[in-house]
Amino acid sequence: MPRRPGRPTGGASAVDQRNRLIDSALALFAQQGIADTTLAAIAKAAGVTPAMLHYYFKTREQLLDVLIDERFLPVRKSIEEVFEANADDPAAAISLLVQRFMSIAEEYPWFASIWMRGVLSEGSLLKDRIRERFGDAHQKSAFQCIVRWQAEGRLSADLEPALVFMSLLGLTMLPLTAVKMWRDDPLRRELGAKEIARHALALLMHGVGPQLPAGKKLKKQVS
Repeated sequence: MPRRPGRPTGGASAVDQRNRLIDSALALFAQQGIADTTLAAIAKAAGVTPAMLHYYFKTREQLLDVLIDERFLPVRKSIEEVFEANADDPAAAISLLVQRFMSIAEEYPWFASIWMRGVLSEGSLLKDRIRERFGDAHQKSAFQCIVRWQAEGRLSADLEPALVFMSLLGLTMLPLTAVKMWRDDPLRRELGAKEIARHALALLMHGVGPQLPAGKKLKKQVS
């Protein structure tokens, strides 16, 4: 049986070397973007020769496929599980999604930056590769779920379904990518995943209005 692309034929040391190449690629992609990262730069960061990297990954497309299969798909699956487990409770689904994004970003330090750099930008090699391989069935499923929640009166009808997921990412992944830059910022240097999650949930669940005592409601404004 032919060797699977990116799979070494050696023992544990070969597996470790392959994983080191993948980790180096992810770190560089997060730091400077996929398009600006060469295979030679990945090899140098991993401490191997370009020929050794070529042994594991013949092309950047093959490397991207391995990253998608082994690193991104498990993350996406964990996000899908939140929707599946809370199909009838959008408040719980959204709250748990925020928490899941935080745990993903903490477990995989490269995720937030690569997502913001690659998946949400125009002409992204990663986004194009994912779309080419899997289409947009995942996005359509999430969209239809949000539309159903609105039709059932479980979610605000004023929300734009196509922007809900992007809003979640903007409130979580965007500030997470800026945390390192805030080290010298006196207003934000103490902020971390916990504070970002609390802020995101407060905006999503309560908006920007004042928090009222239990049982009280704001009077409807008359235009």
